[in-house]
Amino acid sequence: MTKTTGLIIVGTDTEVGKTLVSGALILKLRAAGKKTIGFKPVAAGTYQNMDGIVFNEDLETLRIASNLLPGELDLSTYVLDTPAAPHLVAAKNGQHLDVEKIMQAYVRLQNQADCIIVEGAGGFLVPLNDHENLSAVGQKMNLPLILVVGMKLGCINHALLTIEAMKARELQITGWIANTLSSEMSFLHENIQALQSRITAPFLGLIPTLPPELCKANNSPYSIEALTFAAKHIELPSL
Repeated sequence: MTKTTGLIIVGTDTEVGKTLVSGALILKLRAAGKKTIGFKPVAAGTYQNMDGIVFNEDLETLRIASNLLPGELDLSTYVLDTPAAPHLVAAKNGQHLDVEKIMQAYVRLQNQADCIIVEGAGGFLVPLNDHENLSAVGQKMNLPLILVVGMKLGCINHALLTIEAMKARELQITGWIANTLSSEMSFLHENIQALQSRITAPFLGLIPTLPPELCKANNSPYSIEALTFAAKHIELPSL
């Protein structure tokens, strides 16, 4: 049996495009012939549809990109109701976010796919509990990482600090992607050049601002069309 491969998608912050990039990479890998599934260890923020069924928009995006039916596979270990720091929401709900449980869920998914795209929550060092943060998941999975840089004021500092934290943990950085967000920042290409000169990992592409018709509404996943648009602007790293 071929060993399952994968990537961990890390962001410089929350709301920088991790889900968009994760879904786009899933589509590209599937198009390349790899059965690829998304996994988000911790998802925060839920909504209900008209039938009262609870969803998380990030998980729905990963499900759609992975070509899975609703409920076909469990793509998250913890789905929290409030879009806030996971350890705070979990503590409020009397939960303990356990890295070992996350790993068990990840191993189960390995039997279902050739490749798993693991989407982080927030930034790289977001706490899970009093003693561990999301970097512990990265270390245990030992997968290559892709950094998504939300192109906004402060992104150079955020990106370089995140790269330093990854290197300090001896993790493999296989590339980084720039995401333009809802409006193009001043000196966009100059900022990208500044990052390229300081990050040794390959630059895998710049996702432009999504056209208005592809922007998603609140409490809804990205469409296949939006993911396809993003996929056209990024390259696959070596796996």
